[in-house]
Amino acid sequence: METNYTGYYPSPIGVFGITCNEHSVIRANFTDALPLSFTIQEKTPPILAEALCQIAEYFEGVRQQFDLPLEFSGPPFYQKVWQELIHIPYGETCSYGALAARVGNTKASRAVGLANNRNPISIIIPCHRVIGANGKLVGYGGGLHRKEWLLQWEREKI
Repeated sequence: METNYTGYYPSPIGVFGITCNEHSVIRANFTDALPLSFTIQEKTPPILAEALCQIAEYFEGVRQQFDLPLEFSGPPFYQKVWQELIHIPYGETCSYGALAARVGNTKASRAVGLANNRNPISIIIPCHRVIGANGKLVGYGGGLHRKEWLLQWEREKI
């Protein structure tokens, strides 16, 4: 059985947790509940240190793209959506309908929304950049206040 390692970054909008195995990021999201105590693991993989460093650089405004190995599982359609999310440029947005067209099914905007909601690697796979067709902010697992903050943060940095 593979060991997972988790580290936390205290971002301006809440604690951001990143979980890695020995070679890839497997989960990243905001958390409102930290463990009551931390166990120091003897061997923390370099990928976790690098992931925490890159998320810190993002929140410091000096990183616009992540360069990390990612590992995620889910239905093939979800994986296709998650891969496409990575291509939405920093500081820009895309509608659910436009993202559906980019993955080859113009009628799948609801399915794209569901895949977006199930994104296991927030920010690094930038699901916060997807908005409603009318320009409104809709849906974000980390809370709409965080989505709004992230989009504003990115716009200010470009």
